[in-house]
Amino acid sequence: MSDAAISLGALCLMPVLAYLIGSLSFAVLVSRVMGLSDPRSYGSKNPGATNVLRSGNKRAALLTLFLDAAKGWLPVFLVRLFADRFTSEPGLLLAAVALAAFLGHLFPVFFKFQGGKGVATALGVLLGIDTALGLCVAAVWVGAALVWRYSSLSALLAALAAPLIYVMGDGALWQVEPPVALALSLMSALLIWRHRQNIARLVAGQESKIGQKKA
Repeated sequence: MSDAAISLGALCLMPVLAYLIGSLSFAVLVSRVMGLSDPRSYGSKNPGATNVLRSGNKRAALLTLFLDAAKGWLPVFLVRLFADRFTSEPGLLLAAVALAAFLGHLFPVFFKFQGGKGVATALGVLLGIDTALGLCVAAVWVGAALVWRYSSLSALLAALAAPLIYVMGDGALWQVEPPVALALSLMSALLIWRHRQNIARLVAGQESKIGQKKA
């Protein structure tokens, strides 16, 4: 098989696998296993760790957070390690896999394309691209959460910071790949779009704070 065929196959198959992994909605799966209500039936109705926390079960929320992040991290990390063996465009493949895993969480094929907002999965993707990148963006989220106690606001600030931090770290912390920078910008835009209702509630002063139950 020619190198061109291998490259084309990798560019097609790996993003598809990443999307399928991303489509596993662990908020729903963890809640089912632990005998909790479906997170799509209460609170914000968002299948994510923050809404699972509103059930009062911190273990379920932490497990959801970890697994949602892991499904973003794993395919990206593996591609970062082995992309050079499959394609002459590793940056393009990395960007495609990162975006596909994120889109899987937002629009999961296994759950009627009704997914979460993507915060934990985006963090996993960033950690897969570079650990330092993920930690820097996570620090933005944690800092904002400690100051304002709004998960949504923290996510919005982290989303805005992610592509900027990636570009600013070029040469000092990592080598910037233009396709990856574009993928991170698209992820940031999608994450902000998924939080449009939260933005409206923040403006109106009606947004729930971290740990606060929502009717």
